[in-house]
Formats: sequence, structure tokens, C-alpha cells
Amino acid sequence: MKPLVQIVWFKRDLRVHDHRALYEACCTGAVLPIYVWDHNRAVSHDYSLQHQAFIQECLQSLRASLTHLGLTLFEFHANIFEVLNKISDVFIISSIYSHEETGNDLSFQLDQSVAAWCNDKQVQWHEYSQNGVVRRLNNRDHWAAIWESRMRAPQTPNITSARCAVLPNVLIAPVMLPELVIGDDKPLRQKGGRDEALKILQTFLNGRASRYRGGISSPLTSEHACSRLSPYLTWGVISTREVVQALRAQKILVKQKPDMYPKNLLTGLVAFESRLHWRCHFMQKLESEPAIEYRNLHSKFNGFRDETYRDSVYENRLSHWKNGTTGWPLVDACMAMLRQTGWINFRMRAMLMSTASYLLWLHWRETGLHLAREFLDYEPGIHWSQVQMQSGTTGINMLRIYNPVKQAMNQDPDGVFVRHWLPALRNVPNTWIFQPWLMPESLQREYGCHIGVDYPAPLVDIGEALKLAKLKFSQLNASRDDAGETLNIIKRHASRKNRDRAHSSPKKVSSKKRSNQAPAGQQTLF
Repeated sequence: MKPLVQIVWFKRDLRVHDHRALYEACCTGAVLPIYVWDHNRAVSHDYSLQHQAFIQECLQSLRASLTHLGLTLFEFHANIFEVLNKISDVFIISSIYSHEETGNDLSFQLDQSVAAWCNDKQVQWHEYSQNGVVRRLNNRDHWAAIWESRMRAPQTPNITSARCAVLPNVLIAPVMLPELVIGDDKPLRQKGGRDEALKILQTFLNGRASRYRGGISSPLTSEHACSRLSPYLTWGVISTREVVQALRAQKILVKQKPDMYPKNLLTGLVAFESRLHWRCHFMQKLESEPAIEYRNLHSKFNGFRDETYRDSVYENRLSHWKNGTTGWPLVDACMAMLRQTGWINFRMRAMLMSTASYLLWLHWRETGLHLAREFLDYEPGIHWSQVQMQSGTTGINMLRIYNPVKQAMNQDPDGVFVRHWLPALRNVPNTWIFQPWLMPESLQREYGCHIGVDYPAPLVDIGEALKLAKLKFSQLNASRDDAGETLNIIKRHASRKNRDRAHSSPKKVSSKKRSNQAPAGQQTLF
């Protein structure tokens, strides 16, 4: 008779700490931990080599942690159903244990297929939440209270020992990962693994958080002021609850002995905690409506930026935007940093999308896919929600239109960031650094920066492009009566900032802060 086995399917939860799926499986019987390198994901347009390399580093750390527990991680490069069927040849699969995943459409469809396989084979599949995202959520009214209760709940007990199922050698084949044709590894990206995550968490909680408020907007300061935990949260190397509870414990220590910590540390910790809540809030949008990955949240924008029409002008703009040769220094510098590091701060991400969507009039799906490949911390729920917000297609948010010259003056006033990432502009003085196309020919020769040769000229005139974008939105809003659909989107997706916050008393929310419910035609120019 075949022996019973409990499969632990690791997905976006590459750790053993605070891992309920692993804990429950180990309490039940012999365990077979698996990770599946699915070929379909490898050829997905939102996946790149840097993601694969980061996952490999995280798996190396996970493998070592499992070894200490007496378990072996088995990796497969195959379809998940091939893996499950092979295991079924040797074992009776009693149950599959995993964490819920809010991934892209591919992972969503895969989960549905696995559920059908389990139903057909009469195999129980136990899925557990690992953050504040709520599966099958009916409405947002009590979401904040659920998030808070999950963050306050005790972490899953640590496993001290486990019984590992023995997989026959005939089923164990060397993992030959597919060659990826899109994207590459980043020479300056963050490294994967739990030790890296914990080290970064501690440096943030003990000091770097003091720079968080006021330091996360500029690309000059954000590299160190931001937590830099995002890729580890994305791949589940560290749990959201673990971070929240460590942060709250640190807040208590800082309040008790403020003189022992940097000034403004407590302020930074408070601000970061709100971002952790915000993170799950946006992931919930994709969980509740998976189609926002590829379809406009509000239907009135269907065909607005016609995704089927492609001419040489469109393709030229898209290519220059991707390559960071738009002629707008801050935009190009951000793209240059992304190519090397796989990271840029949030405000600059928003500016990149805004520039593509409003100034160049590119469709958000293509530009969103490019940034998904460029972001090491690509989290589908946050990414596609933000891509649509910054492109003005939600129907419930103010238009956030970023002027790349104004942003450069505000966030990089002396051009330090721009000069670091764009060598062609290093000799250009501050007077011209953010609008080098305005330099007279004589100065271009003097500073060794010939526009159109050493550095590109802008693709479009910013002022004219902004006028045209605002005109198009105004005309669309005037031509559509969409109040019913807008209200439905608010019910499904808008935050309930002023109610049901279990960890704080109700507060009046000013009109300036109620951005999720702002009139669709309202605009903000940054």
C-alpha cells in the first residue's frame, strides 16, 4: 500500500518562520515540501531573469532552513499537474498545504485548475492567508478590522522537528530552468534570502526609519530612507505580520527610551506602518477583481488609449520610454537606475507611468508589463492597481499628472541624481540640467552635450502634451454618464479611511485626503 504524504506547496512564501501551511502539514504526518518552476510563468511577459535569480537565492536560504528541520525541498521544472501525478504514483496524497496567493492572471488560473484537480482526485487542499488580503471579500466595509486582527494574531509556532517523506530517485531530476528571452539580471539588485531580509529589517527599525518621513520622495534620499523590504515581502521571505509586530515592538521601545534612538525614528515607524496597511489595501483590489491586470477598471476608458492602433510614432515613443531616451533627464535617469538595480522609489514610479500615459499617450498595459519586468519587487496587486491609478483609468481617483521637469526641480534640485545616472549630462550646469534642449548651440559645444547626438531631444513638448491629455479627459467625462458604475467601483475598491479602523479611533477625513472618492475629472499637476 502506498504511504500517505502531506505536500507543502511553496509559492510566494519562501520561509519557514510564521508559515502556517508548513506547520499544519508537519503536525499531520510525513511531509513533502515542493517548489515548482512552471514553464508558463517563465515565458510570462511580466517575468524576467532577475526574478528567477532572486527566487533561486531565496530557495537556497529556504532549503537550508528546511534541512535544519529534517526536511528536504524538492524542486521541479514541470507543470504542477505533472508533479502531482508523479507524486501520486508513489504516495497517497492526503492533503496539499499552501498559502493563498494574489498573483497575476496566470497564477489565478493555475490555482483554479489545481482546485479542480484536487476535487477530482479527492485530495484536500488547505490554503491559509499570510497577509491582510481577504479571499471572497464581499465589500470593503470591515476590511480594515480584518487586517488589524490578522496583524495582531500570534505568529505561527516554530517547527522544532518534522518527518520528511522520501521521494524515489527516479522522480528526482536535475532542475534545468528555462532560458528567458525577456529581461536580464540586474548587477546592483538586492540579494535574496531570509538573512538579507532580517538584516535590512533591523537596520530600518533601529535607525533608517528616522529618514522615512520626508525622505522617500526624492530618488536622492529614498534609496536608504525607504525600508527596502518590498522584494522580501513580495516573495514571502518574511511575513507581513512578522514585520508589523516587530515594528510595533520597536515603537514601544522608542517611546520608553527616546534618547537611545535617532530623532524622528518613531515618526518614521508610524508612517511605515500605514504603508504596510496600504500595501494590502491595493493587493485586495486585484484579489477582488483579477481583471484589472489587463482591463480598464472603469469601462468608459475602453478604447480611450486604443490598444489596437499602432503606428511608427507610437512604437517610437514606446521604445524611447522603455530605453530611457525620452529627452527628459529625470525620466531617463530613473530608467537607467532601474536597469542596474531593479528598484526606484514610489514617487518616481508614479512619474514614469504618468509620463508614459499622459505625455506620450501610451497604453498602460504595455508600459505596465515593462515596469513589472524591471521591478524586482513586482507585486501584481499593488502594481496593476497603481498602474491604472497613475494612468487615470480607475474612474474614482484624481488625475495625478506629473511634470518631469517640475519633479526634477523638486526632488533633485542640484541634479546630483541625474548626473550620476546620465554621464552625458555631467558637465551641464544646474541652469540647464533639467531642460538641456533649451541650451544654445554654443553652450552645447562648451559643455560637450549636443542635443540629438550626446543626449536626445524631447519626444514631445510637455506643455502641449499636458493640454491635449487634459482636453481628452475632459471631453470623455463630459460625454459619459457613468455615475452608477463609478459608485459600484467605490463600493468594491475604495478605502474606508474614516471608519472601522480597529487600531485607531474614528477621525474626520479632509476632502484633500479622500482621493479614492474624488470626482473623475478632478486633476492634480505635480
